[in-house]
Amino acid sequence: MNPAHVHLLLNHIPVIGIWLGIVLYLVALAKKPEWRSLSLGVFALMAVLTLPAYLSGEPAEELIRGFPGVSEATIEEHEEAALPALIATLVLGAVALVGLVRFRHAESWSRGYGWLVLALALVAGSLIGRTANLGAHIRHPEIRSTTPATAPEPSEPREHEERESR
Repeated sequence: MNPAHVHLLLNHIPVIGIWLGIVLYLVALAKKPEWRSLSLGVFALMAVLTLPAYLSGEPAEELIRGFPGVSEATIEEHEEAALPALIATLVLGAVALVGLVRFRHAESWSRGYGWLVLALALVAGSLIGRTANLGAHIRHPEIRSTTPATAPEPSEPREHEERESR
């Protein structure tokens, strides 16, 4: 397994995890207050798991630099988006951890804390989602807005087409 593979494996976890945490948190706010600690735990865990995803980015960049179809500008845009996403996720994780400790046995939370967590989660989720999208552009030119959406015509008939013509 090379550094690019490690980065690709790790970076999906916090992207999906933060949005899972947001869904759990919204459910907790709406009708299942017992899920508050679960959602805060997810946010704290995702902050921890964002670190290896971020740190594996530089070795992955070194490996794919110069590959055909890989744009240095696209890599740099992804890299520049990653740091604010990391910081937002770490702040969210720290605030969630404080809440887990402070409100461990509390019947209710302060309304301000609840809104703060939600706002931080939405910011972190948006930033990490944008970073992931920019990362996908590195090796997937078909999703770039500047690339034509049409695929080239296949030069050879497909196997199922050959079977149908027999």
